[in-house]
Amino acid sequence: MSSNMRGSERLNRAFSGIPTFLRADYCDVLSELRADVAVFGVPFDEGSPWQPGTRFAPRSLREHSMRFASTGFYDIQRDQHFLTDVISQGRLVDVGDVDVLPTHVIGTHDNISTLVQMIRQRGAIPLALGGDHSVSYPLIRGIQEPVHVVQFDAHLDFAPATHGVHFSNGQPFRHVAALEHVQSLTQVGIRSLRVRPSEVSDARQQGSHIIPMAAFRQQPFIEQLKHLPAGEKCYISIDIDVLDFSLVPGCASAEPNGMRYDELRDALQVLLQRMDIIGLDLVEVNPQLDVPTGATSYLAAHLLVETLGMLFALRQPG
Repeated sequence: MSSNMRGSERLNRAFSGIPTFLRADYCDVLSELRADVAVFGVPFDEGSPWQPGTRFAPRSLREHSMRFASTGFYDIQRDQHFLTDVISQGRLVDVGDVDVLPTHVIGTHDNISTLVQMIRQRGAIPLALGGDHSVSYPLIRGIQEPVHVVQFDAHLDFAPATHGVHFSNGQPFRHVAALEHVQSLTQVGIRSLRVRPSEVSDARQQGSHIIPMAAFRQQPFIEQLKHLPAGEKCYISIDIDVLDFSLVPGCASAEPNGMRYDELRDALQVLLQRMDIIGLDLVEVNPQLDVPTGATSYLAAHLLVETLGMLFALRQPG
């Protein structure tokens, strides 16, 4: 987007303009990527055995992000303005969507991993808009750096392969835990009554640090991160169903007794302050199930905007 189209000449209401995330510039040539953060969509829901529709989330999240100004947002609680010049300086760009190959799951996964590799080779942080949670495995596989993984989720997503099913949205973190470059796996907010004891046992045997919902509320989150070496590289995966059922009508896997929005936001900010974040994803928003206002998509976009605000505040240039 040229500078003369971004200035005061345009009103830029949320319903007008090309929907890139936060109206960021669109970079379609990754060899020219110069940003700190590269946002991209993963419009894929072939890992969902229940209700499809998360393939439409990347577009919906982009559209709802346009309700925020490209000049940032003011947090009255902190009396601080975030993201003021991030878009104008090209520090955050949108690089489009992964090329999805319908019914060819392995091929799509390869495309996901390749895109992440290319973004990391350019020194940028990949921010993926899913998609169902199966995409986190190829996303993290594409990092190819020693990394600690923190998953916010109502479910473990640690199911074994059965009946030839290997890559559903109930299995990705079994694959993630087996990746050689993954130094640790921390699973936060787990509470679903559909989590099997064998999956919990398998996860713990493979070194997962599980923080169920009740335990999450028992002490400050910073105290629960002492097992993570401060300052080391970290990847964050956010399943929108970590939030309480009542907050996310557009999520097929929502569960009761989840986090409030502020609990998740504050936990993410604690993690951003402690670790070196080198990748993020947000998954399982299903616009086809959402209420007409798009409340779940808006909440997800809101969470990402606030998280990006803190991320960039902690990464001032120079």
